Amino acid sequence: MRIIAGTLRSRTLEAPPGLATRPTSDRLRETLFNVLAPRIEGAEFLDLYAGTGAVGIEALSRGAAQVVFVESAPAALKALRGNLTRLGITKGFHIQPGSVTAYLRHGRRSHAFDVVFLDPPYDAVEEYAAALGLLGGAAKELLAPGAVVIAEHRRKEKLEESHGVLVRRRLLEQGDAALSFYEAAD
Repeated sequence: MRIIAGTLRSRTLEAPPGLATRPTSDRLRETLFNVLAPRIEGAEFLDLYAGTGAVGIEALSRGAAQVVFVESAPAALKALRGNLTRLGITKGFHIQPGSVTAYLRHGRRSHAFDVVFLDPPYDAVEEYAAALGLLGGAAKELLAPGAVVIAEHRRKEKLEESHGVLVRRRLLEQGDAALSFYEAAD
């Protein structure tokens, strides 16, 4: 696993052993950031279910102003902190240990994000509806005007077309994975 582009291009990342943490593949991250390219420079980026931090670190490498990583698994948090340290990243991020739903219910409401990425464990299907439902409802003030919310999920797992104010605008499928892009309805 490596950083695809930007100031940290080609630097490697580590993941905890086992299958509990499933990092977004290099190929899928490249596809994601090709779509997000015009939005990343100077963006406020929220990486939910951050795992190793691969997506948020890629955003920092490509010029995001700030990344908030939200993760609850101790092994993933250790890998995330280790990756940031190994890469020499000392600013432009905040790690929020704990559950995503708790963060979305009680997170800093004075902060608005331009890009929100969520990648819960594929088997935790209920997490998609919970997180997207909060982002489209009670936590919608976490979204800056024109924000995009992207959910990585199994290709076979069909997510709802809308969650509160969020409406799916695009679906990209690649291998066994898919990316659903949501934006607030006009």
